[in-house]
Amino acid sequence: MQVSVETTQGLERRLTITVPAESVDKAVKSRLQQLAKTQRINGFRPGKVPASVIKKRFGSAVRQEVSGDVMQQHFYQAIMQEELTPAGMPNFELTKDVAGEDLEFAATFEVYPDVVVSALDTLEIEKPVVEIAGNDLSEMMKTLQQQHATFKECKRKAKKGDKLTISFVGSIDGEEFDGGKAEDFPLELGKSQMIPGFEEPLIGAKTGDEVIAELTFPQDYHAEALKGKAASFVITVNKVEGLNLPKIDDEFATLFGVKEGGVEALEAEVKKNMQRELDQTLKTSVKEAVIDALLASNSVDAPKALVDQEVNALREQAKQRFAQQGNGQNLPELPADMFTENAKRRVAVGLLIGQIIKENKVEVDPKRVDALIETTASAYEDPTEVVEYYKNNQELLKQIQNLALEEQAIDTILEKAKVKEVKKSFDEVMNKKA
Repeated sequence: MQVSVETTQGLERRLTITVPAESVDKAVKSRLQQLAKTQRINGFRPGKVPASVIKKRFGSAVRQEVSGDVMQQHFYQAIMQEELTPAGMPNFELTKDVAGEDLEFAATFEVYPDVVVSALDTLEIEKPVVEIAGNDLSEMMKTLQQQHATFKECKRKAKKGDKLTISFVGSIDGEEFDGGKAEDFPLELGKSQMIPGFEEPLIGAKTGDEVIAELTFPQDYHAEALKGKAASFVITVNKVEGLNLPKIDDEFATLFGVKEGGVEALEAEVKKNMQRELDQTLKTSVKEAVIDALLASNSVDAPKALVDQEVNALREQAKQRFAQQGNGQNLPELPADMFTENAKRRVAVGLLIGQIIKENKVEVDPKRVDALIETTASAYEDPTEVVEYYKNNQELLKQIQNLALEEQAIDTILEKAKVKEVKKSFDEVMNKKA
């Protein structure tokens, strides 16, 4: 076997491989002999069909089949010989295939780049440090209170936070328009459900009042015919309902499954949940900071084959998300451009992390794997069953092991990088405020 390697462009390589005629013809002859033992042809007893007849009838198809096998087999021998690591499947081109002559073919493919990671101790990473303060817990309790609030009809003037039931008729230049009319429409003041200018006249209105809202449809409004148009809405207030917040007491605590300990026990449970969510958010935030620092200080040429694979994976994930929301039935094919940049980033990160794992001899920590499985299982009704399922499913277990390895690589980077701790509030971190 003769092999020549050509760099066509970037990471693309083209192997030209020559296979001796003797080995190809021998494989064709052997395949035809095997075929002769099983073929039934009129005029001949089973297994007694002359080789010339078999060759005439099946020779072309058999040679084509053998050529495909030969290309596969010798391609893998060639990349081992030349110490090449393909990043995707090769494209084969059969350039010469004549009986009695050497077989020649070309294989074009991308290789993995040589990844060089800059010194980890040069990386500068900010790590948020957060403590849950008393006011954070108070705000969370208020949020829970809001979630269990009810509305009660009242006779006073409407204010933000109230729920109104209204009827309205909209017109442009004195003419009603499609979609501009509704009866007994529910509206919560302050939630910006309607276009700007619609809610303002309703502040201070009472049941039975009729108000007029003069406004202009935004230029980016979804209905083409209404974009930028001035409109007038006559709005009738049918009902005003005020927000009725439940009292935070022992009875309130029972709404969250707290049977003993009352408000104090509820607050302890809420704070515990806040801490768990905070820890997860901080973990994600630090990981993103590490990855951003890595990408900023290292340039990686991402193989197109890997990027295409990642694009397909991201596209499939998006389709599944839409399907879960009930929007997947009539979803058009999502364009690759939507995912290309994210795919390139993910491939580059994977290559860099992989090199760091290799250089630092990072090995999977079984305890880390167990902890990740237990964290995942804790969200289910029967955690023990989920843990067993993960441990007995090799594909899922491999995914968790890869995640553990990635986390360990992030830890390695943090140990060597220049990490600056920055104090932040719970609200800043959880609500992504600058």
